[in-house]
Amino acid sequence: MSEAFIHLSVLGEEAPESLVVNPDGLYVDGTFGRGGHSRRILAKLSDKGRLIAFDRDPQAIEASRAITDPRFSIIHEPFSTMRESLAACGVTEVDGIFLDIGVSSPQIDDATRGFSFRFDGPLDMRMDTTRGMTAAEWLATAEERDIRQVIKVYGEERFAGPIARAIVAERQKKPINTTKALADLVARVVPRNKKDMGQHPATRTFQAVRIEVNHELDELKTALNAAGILLCPEGRLAVISFHSLEDRIVKHFFEAAAHPERELDPRLPFTQDMLPKPLFDHVERIKPGAAECEVNPRARSAILRVATRTTAPWRTEAGACLG
Repeated sequence: MSEAFIHLSVLGEEAPESLVVNPDGLYVDGTFGRGGHSRRILAKLSDKGRLIAFDRDPQAIEASRAITDPRFSIIHEPFSTMRESLAACGVTEVDGIFLDIGVSSPQIDDATRGFSFRFDGPLDMRMDTTRGMTAAEWLATAEERDIRQVIKVYGEERFAGPIARAIVAERQKKPINTTKALADLVARVVPRNKKDMGQHPATRTFQAVRIEVNHELDELKTALNAAGILLCPEGRLAVISFHSLEDRIVKHFFEAAAHPERELDPRLPFTQDMLPKPLFDHVERIKPGAAECEVNPRARSAILRVATRTTAPWRTEAGACLG
């Protein structure tokens, strides 16, 4: 692993600094990627500290072999399984959990993965290439209304209807099996954004299909709830998100957990001792600085949210705030 890539880990200094408060503790990196953040977390741990990473990408698991630190181990599963996977290892409580949501640069830059329209390749888009339906398979079988809904909601695309109709019409002629085929199809339907002529018309559609194929938002919701259960008192949860859909979920989760009283009807006669106790406090929002954004343009949309677990017992209904 090159030092250059480690340097480009978004918020590579701020995230580990915010996460690690007990150098002797047990930490989880739910999104190993190529190990940039994991290496920085390990650098902050003592000889007694330990880091368990997760990733569902086989290439990330292969890359993790470069870390020979005995304090480090990795599990080939999505972070949504962290509670069950850690329990299988005898772990029921941790001192910190880190999540870097989204697609890593190596995934985007690999044409064979099908995440980007910048390269022509098979329309795959799976984070874990060993299981699940590819993007091409989903587009070939999904109902038009489902394609429209996914592109509208996950892509926040106002031309979702015409795009869905075009996809269904095209697949009746020939399969949509490559990134170029999908990008060109969308470009014929969606006009260029006059406010951002540099944005490809297929950007939102690719995002939407990727989120659907990998069930990304559901995975995130499950992982956040699991983190609330796993974290010990004073443990930290740190989450980096890159687009509004993810960030809204993280923001709402922290707000609901830190201010449970807001969910109550203010007209009811509650006394202070009757109010539900906050599950998180010290919620922070951190953005990359101008210098980092200049070196790494991907950092411009990043938001790091960090919060500290309180001593209040986790309520089973707390995860309900995620929908």
